[in-house]
Amino acid sequence: MTATVLHAVLQGLLLLLLSPLLSGLIRTAKARLQTRRGPSPLQPYRDLGKLLRKGMVIPETASPVFAAAPFVVFSTTLLAGLLAPTVFAAAPLSQFGGVLALVYLLGLGRFFLALAALDTGSAFGGMGSSREMTIAALAEPALMLAVFTVALTAGSTDPSRMAQAAIGQSWRFLAPSQMLAFTALFVVLLAETGRIPVDNPATHLELTMIHEAMILEYSGPWLALIEWSASIKQMVLLTLLANLFIPFTLASAPGVPAILSAAALYLLKLLLLAAAVVLVETTNAKMRLFRVPELLSVAFVLGALALISTFLFGGR
Repeated sequence: MTATVLHAVLQGLLLLLLSPLLSGLIRTAKARLQTRRGPSPLQPYRDLGKLLRKGMVIPETASPVFAAAPFVVFSTTLLAGLLAPTVFAAAPLSQFGGVLALVYLLGLGRFFLALAALDTGSAFGGMGSSREMTIAALAEPALMLAVFTVALTAGSTDPSRMAQAAIGQSWRFLAPSQMLAFTALFVVLLAETGRIPVDNPATHLELTMIHEAMILEYSGPWLALIEWSASIKQMVLLTLLANLFIPFTLASAPGVPAILSAAALYLLKLLLLAAAVVLVETTNAKMRLFRVPELLSVAFVLGALALISTFLFGGR
């Protein structure tokens, strides 16, 4: 029990401390590819610190839902991160739920954030909520199909058991079903984290906003919690990509050398996936809103093909 609590605390600290740095590295690398100097990788930490010290402006029309949403989003995202294996093959809270619980926790945070945007009575908040829920309705089925492809091969929907079953079987990543599921989940990652070509996290044009339109009324510490949650969510989805499809680098036994090696390889996988995100964002333009369903439909079809091929060929 003590080891489980310690594991949960350490993984929680890893998510809290590393996720802003990962977001900062993506911003910096994207700027360098665009021949700009760009911000420092540590800029997200400075932004969070500045927001935590600022005062808040709360709309007069806001109800307790507006005040509760940042805390719900932050807590559900962090709990979802504790359900995913990072350095160890076993996640701290794997006994409390599988991948379905992880998806539902992320969905609960999104639901409260959409409610809070509607609660303010802002036209942009309602527009952002509508767009966010539309994208979520299209992205979540593709996410489930991609994850179920791995779950079917492992015989469990628990991410820890899925990773443990695949350790030592890295050749499965080259199977068509695994590659299709990986591609589908990568497209979902772009949509869920509001990245180009689905959304532009750095936009200042209200009519093109999706995620940012929902948080226009937030400021100060509450905005810091939401921004921090977005970084954690991005890291959780990247972790699923890294450790469900390439799990052979995870530590399956205690020991300082094994843990250090697994941590280094985990960070390397995150950096490689972050580089892929930067490359996609740099080489593509933001899609028109009415074309986003087409992209997510492609992800759904890829996930469906992956699942069907797993049934037909057993993941080979």
